[in-house]
Amino acid sequence: MISKWNHLPLTDQQLAIAKTLEETFPGCPTICRLLAQRGIKSADDAQKFFNPSLDDLHDPFLMRDMKKAVERLNHAIGAKEKIMIYGDYDVDGTTAVALVYKFLSKFYSGLSYYIPDRYEEGYGISTKSINFARENGISLVIALDCGIKAVEQIDYAASLGIDFIICDHHVPDDQLPNAAAILNPKLDDEPYPYKHLSGCGVGYKFMQGFAINNGLDVSANLDPLLDLVAVSIVSDIVPITEENRILTYHGLKRINSNPSMGLRAIIKICHLQNKKSISISDIIFKIGPRINASGRMQSGVEAVDLLVARDINEAYRKGREIDRYNEDRKELDKRITEEANEILQNHVDVNNRRSIVVYNKDWHKGIIGIVASRFTELYYKPAVVLTLSDGLATGSARSVQGFDIYKAVESCRDLLENFGGHTYAVGLSLKEEHIKEFTQRFEEYVAQNIQPAQTTPQIEIDDYIDFAEITPEFVALLRQFNPFGPGNNKPIFCTRHVTDYGTSRLVGHKQEHLKLELLDSTSGRIINGIAFNMSNKYNYIKSGKPFDICYTIEDNLHNNNDIQIFIRSIHPYEQHAADTSASQ
Repeated sequence: MISKWNHLPLTDQQLAIAKTLEETFPGCPTICRLLAQRGIKSADDAQKFFNPSLDDLHDPFLMRDMKKAVERLNHAIGAKEKIMIYGDYDVDGTTAVALVYKFLSKFYSGLSYYIPDRYEEGYGISTKSINFARENGISLVIALDCGIKAVEQIDYAASLGIDFIICDHHVPDDQLPNAAAILNPKLDDEPYPYKHLSGCGVGYKFMQGFAINNGLDVSANLDPLLDLVAVSIVSDIVPITEENRILTYHGLKRINSNPSMGLRAIIKICHLQNKKSISISDIIFKIGPRINASGRMQSGVEAVDLLVARDINEAYRKGREIDRYNEDRKELDKRITEEANEILQNHVDVNNRRSIVVYNKDWHKGIIGIVASRFTELYYKPAVVLTLSDGLATGSARSVQGFDIYKAVESCRDLLENFGGHTYAVGLSLKEEHIKEFTQRFEEYVAQNIQPAQTTPQIEIDDYIDFAEITPEFVALLRQFNPFGPGNNKPIFCTRHVTDYGTSRLVGHKQEHLKLELLDSTSGRIINGIAFNMSNKYNYIKSGKPFDICYTIEDNLHNNNDIQIFIRSIHPYEQHAADTSASQ
């Protein structure tokens, strides 16, 4: 796939800020420019950025309904009501349920938790769960990572004498449910200053508010649960900025020092227990998918059972079961992706469409979100993958960078039975007979609204540097930009006019990767690098001709923490082209 390289120069104001920051970080102008890019305006801001503090979290009572939520929970505990903690079946939902349950169970025994069945009940608040609550004498439900659109369901619950406290972070409709309290930073009139909390993050803020109101030690009771918050933030792909960055930073510290029994079991199963530092990537590719696999393949309840486990042997047993679900998930993922791709190749003119909509009634409902993500990567188009569930075509939509797929799906809401989600990920359901019209209208909306820059993979270059700048001091400061993620992506650098030192070679089982030793034209320094799946560049590199590279800087944990660069893209050196397109 052809990639475009973009470099957006700093504004005059950002350049002035960067110059001022050089007084604090002498000899590191690139670091200062990176800080200015991220909105850092002073040395004090920089110190807070490099040393995230839990003391800088917002007051939870800035949330409009926090007082109401805490009062309703206090009343329930005082009256010895039965409380059910309800959450979505994905990582965000199950970690949220585990966090609230683990926190409250220290002070109150009248608790249970409930995760809806993906196949029998679907996403959100189900009628089945409300009937379950009635049958079991439950009078208060704390809904986490869902519920903001459950108007009818919560009216039904109210008719049975069941109150809901909704803790959600999804985009609401115009009409809000008649709940006892709604905690959601995305409400139109919500004064809470940070809008991008995960569902588990909202649950954390609720428990923080409860702790403050009841004079509990917030640090002693909530810090041990930050590992769950970090896993939710990373897995749900919300911005790792401001409050989320603070929570993720301290959650990662907890994961690396003293994780909960459940996460400790997963870490062992993933063979991460001896790793010097468990990273964001480890959560994305190893820990998160295993927790998710439970809700995708079997039952999300099993994920919560694991995350609240108090005995390591029990946790490890549950972790192994979930690991088997993950292996099954990977096999299904591969098969369905192949089948869906065959449909596209044989029946859809993909090249002349701006979007992808594909349907097969027999596909596994728990996998279609992953398949949709695969298609956005493969074709770089917004994608919707649908299957049949309970008589409805049910699906997942995923988007490309910069395109709001929630609005695209919302433009077809008159055809939909239900939908909800975020800018880049949406769940939806509709009647089979509406699929054709939905496909047409969705394509029309995308074609009219997607920007040219959103139709091609973009590599955003943060700065141009020479190899001489990659000093130990530079790398040490760069590490302090962690944790990386949306809104604080790992910096991508470009070095121009590099050549092979003479020792670059093909590596990998199929010789598909490049192990590089490169020399730039100004410093004479040699840098080690790896370029995955770029064997097609080997002959050009070995020809001795100069080329440009864009890359991230990584610790090589397999070689005494030496520095190496992870090459994202390569193209021939052109004297006049610093910011032009390139092929990967």
